[in-house]
This record gives sequence, C-alpha cells and structure tokens, in this order.
Amino acid sequence: MKRLKTGSLRLRLTLLFSVLAVAAWLCASLFAWQQTRKNLNELFDTQQMLFAKRLSTLSLTEVGSSPLALPSDRKIKHGHLDDDVLAFAIYTVDGRQVLHDGENGKRIPWAYHWDGFENGHLQNDDDEWRFLWLTSADGRYRIVVGQEKEYRQEMAFDIITSQLTPWLVALPLMLLLLIMLLSYELQPLKKLSRSLRTREPDSAAPLSMSGLPGEVRPLVDALNHHFARTHEMMARERRFTSDAAHELRSPLAALKVQTEVAQLSQDDPPARQKALTQLHTGIDRATRLVEQLLTLSRLDSLDKLQDVETVSLGNLLQSAVMDIYPSARQAGTDVRLHIAADVSLAGQPLLLSMMVRNLLDNAVRYSPPGSMVDVTLETNVLRVSDNGPGMSPQALARAGERFYRPPGQQATGSGLGLSIVRRIAQMHHLSVAFRNGDPAGFVAEIRW
Repeated sequence: MKRLKTGSLRLRLTLLFSVLAVAAWLCASLFAWQQTRKNLNELFDTQQMLFAKRLSTLSLTEVGSSPLALPSDRKIKHGHLDDDVLAFAIYTVDGRQVLHDGENGKRIPWAYHWDGFENGHLQNDDDEWRFLWLTSADGRYRIVVGQEKEYRQEMAFDIITSQLTPWLVALPLMLLLLIMLLSYELQPLKKLSRSLRTREPDSAAPLSMSGLPGEVRPLVDALNHHFARTHEMMARERRFTSDAAHELRSPLAALKVQTEVAQLSQDDPPARQKALTQLHTGIDRATRLVEQLLTLSRLDSLDKLQDVETVSLGNLLQSAVMDIYPSARQAGTDVRLHIAADVSLAGQPLLLSMMVRNLLDNAVRYSPPGSMVDVTLETNVLRVSDNGPGMSPQALARAGERFYRPPGQQATGSGLGLSIVRRIAQMHHLSVAFRNGDPAGFVAEIRW
C-alpha cells in the first residue's frame, strides 16, 4: 500500500477508477436484480390473480365425478408453451379435484387454508412453487393457480443479464480509454518535470503554466515565486561578495603598507608610532566597513519586518543623541534636539534606532569642527540638518547610492550609511529625501 501511494499517479488513478467502476457495476447489478425480482413477482402475482378470477367465472355444473383435463399438447404454431409458467386446478370444497390443465395442475395437492398466496410443492417434486387459492363466487369450488418460483428467478436473471452484459463487455474498453485519457492529460506534468530537470540552477525564468490543470497551478505558481526569491537571494549574495571584495581591497592594502612601514621603522620611533597610529585608524575603518556591509546584507535579506511594535520617536531620538554626543564633542560638533510633536510609529525598534544613528553619524562625521547638527521631530517629518559645506548637485543626485562618496571628502567612510538609511526607511514605508540647506549645509528628511 505504501508503494502504491508513492508510485505512478497514472497507475494509482487507473487502479482507483477500475475498482470504482467494478464496484459501481456490482452495486448496479445487485440493485437491478432486486428491483427486477420485485417487479416480476408483482407482475406474475397479478397474472395469477387475473387467471384465477377468469377461472372462477366458468360454469362447472356439468363436471362429473372424474376430473377433466385440458389438452396437453404444447406444440403451438409460432410459439412455445412452458408448463412452468402457470398451472391450475379446481377443487370442490371437500378437496375433490374436478378440473386441471393437463400438465402440472393435476399434481397440485389439496392444501387450502385461506384465500391468498402461499408457497408449496407439487406432488413428487422438490421445486418450490407459488400458489394462489381463490373461492368461486358461489362458494362451491376452490381454484388454485400455481407458478414455479425458479421460473421467475430465471426470468429475472435473463433480464438482468441482457441488460448488464453489454456494460460488462464495455468495461475493459472503458478502462483502456481511461488509461489513454490519463496519459494524455498527464502530458503537461511530464513536460513540467522535464523543464525542471533541465532548468539552470540560477535561472529566474518562470515555469510555463500552459496546459496545466487548475489543481497544479497553485504549486507551479509557488515554485515560480520560490525561484524568483532564490534568484534574488543569490543575486544579493553575489553583489555582497563583489562589493566586499572591491571595498576591502583598499583598506587591507593600506593596512599591509602601514604594517610594513612599522616593521621598517624599528630605529625611528616617531615614524613607527605614526605607522601604528595609521594602522589603528585603518583597522577601525575596515571594521566599520565590514559591519556596515553585514548590516546592509542582513537588511537586503529581510522580506518583511519582525517584532513590530509601537516606537516613540521622541524617546528614540533622545537615546540616539546621548549615544552620539561624546564622539560629536570630540569632533568639535554640537548636537541639538528639537521635539515639536509626540510621534509614535509602528516598526522594528532596533532598525529605526539604526536609521537615526546613521543619520547622526553621517552629519557629525562630514561636518567641519565647530558645526551645529540640529535634530528636529515634527508631526510628519524627522529632519537632521548640519551647517557643513553641503553637496554639489551631481553628488546630491547620487546621495544614498551604495559605496558612493562625494569627491574631496577628508573624513573616512564607506559610502554605506545613507544606503542603510534608505533601506530601513523603505522597509517601514517611509520616504527619504536629501537636499542642501539654506544658505548652506546638508539636510536629510524622513517623512511618513
């Protein structure tokens, strides 16, 4: 049974339909047999009753002491008389037979109890008969009409056989046509199987649904979505690998150079100390770059937000400003927070905090010493602005692109901070805009 469940669909359907067809044929045969027997019994009972009533209308006044018999010749032109169809006899009320049909009627025993049907046997015969006893209108005679029950059963069997034999003969032909039909209908599934077998691992082309049955279409549609997500994931992984290899090449090369300088400056302590300082700075830069690459890769792999809750932006901004304040003071930059409205958003707290910290870090990092960074929260906008040099129109148009840094920057960076801001805002259905301040500076606005 387990092998049948996991075997060929065509074989399983053929066997199931065969079993159902044979079972239906057997049930129909049994039902037809019961109904035919019932109808034939009613028909022959009615025939016996009519025949007995007609016999009761005969005038039997001239019947003598010896019983009369009808001619027994059964050779009738264009027909045949079966003596099992009907047999009759007429008795007086004291049990003397006065008339019979000349065949089986003379062997009907006197066994009158009441008018009506009863089962019995002929004299010297084991076959069961059905008898109808009826009293004549004058009450002087008992009329009995009999019929062999086996005759009724043979008649019912002949009728059922004639009706169901063509269906039995047609059953193998129907099963053959069923197998051919199943093979034809399963061709689209075989085509789909061949398409999957020859498919390239990284192909994003959807599977064709032409000719597929409706029951299989949801599965193919799910496979197409799965292929699209897999292709997108593989593309992200390749892009991440390419970006990481490209961006880490320069920091690692600089670290190698500084290491060699430190090794060659054993007799020059100032040069050796400077090389070690540059090495430390390079390590910090590479560490930040790797962290941002991994962050951006994780954000790209997320299809939807998890652990969503209501976040108070006021509290989140206060925490972010307190965290950035020491590094801002060290860079000679002042950070001011202005909360003009109590705003809460549904989102992932960690990602929203990361978005705000990247905005603040970007503003502090690229502002000259003595600058002012203003963080403003209003009803429908979060604005981070500084009074730095701003960006050229060409650089402003590319703000937020991955690994893009405007030319002439002195501060270290990877060009991923604003990209992370855009991705987190997109996941929270927020809009991001970058522009130059008036009269100077750079402004990042997030609206909802």
